[in-house]
Amino acid sequence: MEFSERVKALRRESKLSQAELAEQIGVSQQCISEWECGKTEPTLTFIVKLSDIFNVSADYIVCRTNHK
Repeated sequence: MEFSERVKALRRESKLSQAELAEQIGVSQQCISEWECGKTEPTLTFIVKLSDIFNVSADYIVCRTNHK
């Protein structure tokens, strides 16, 4: 699984829209869309924010492990 797929799966599991997730971490909905399409990747700051929101490790977010 790639980062883009992992973020999309976590967002859907959390029942958040792209716009809702974007608002929580302080980016645009377009930014979330680009992450989920694999066009861009977030900085470390946003990886940490994503891991906090989804209550998983940063390693899980970036697909270094399959253990949340």
